[in-house]
Amino acid sequence: MKTEQIDVNQNFSQVIRERHSVRNYDPNFKLSREEITELLNDAILAPSASNLQPWRFLVIDDQERKQALHPVAFNQQQILDSSAVIAVLADLDAYKQAETIYGRAVEAGYMTEETKTRFVTNLTTGYAADPNVYREIAKVDGGLVSMQLMLAATAKGYSTVPMGGYNAAQFIELFNLPSNLLPVMLIAVGKAAVPAHPTVRLSVDEVTFWNNVDNN
Repeated sequence: MKTEQIDVNQNFSQVIRERHSVRNYDPNFKLSREEITELLNDAILAPSASNLQPWRFLVIDDQERKQALHPVAFNQQQILDSSAVIAVLADLDAYKQAETIYGRAVEAGYMTEETKTRFVTNLTTGYAADPNVYREIAKVDGGLVSMQLMLAATAKGYSTVPMGGYNAAQFIELFNLPSNLLPVMLIAVGKAAVPAHPTVRLSVDEVTFWNNVDNN
């Protein structure tokens, strides 16, 4: 079933103001895998450190699997009622794909072979020397792609909610994740059954410093 979509040419300012965290979903509305793939195609255009693109997605759209996930996510109803739950994962070994990524950049004419070799050597040796450094970077990149995914969903008329409320250890066990895949967050996506609760924001003046952080 193809959902009605908002005009994709709408003003970006409108999209970011229409995005709200929705926790009540229409359980009868189902996104197709083609529609979910469209969202992910938009999401993966997000920036990442050194363009290593460490995000990986586990799309959970089978109802039995969602039932199994439900207690792991502290029995949040959106797990069951949304069209799908997308687990955003950070690949802690993503730097090992530098050869592939930069090799494609050379083929596309975006960089020279010499530049590629230098980048690959620096990245693989640097991150291998201290894996904890890349762990933090990959988590940040996972947050970037998550936000882009939610904005892409809003632009297409879908609703989402980012979820940090789940037992990560149990999630890893349930889905038998390898040690290099770190859960960043869960994102429920579907059609809102009721509008999201309105929220308020601190003003820019309350959250912004200029040039120096001065408490005086």
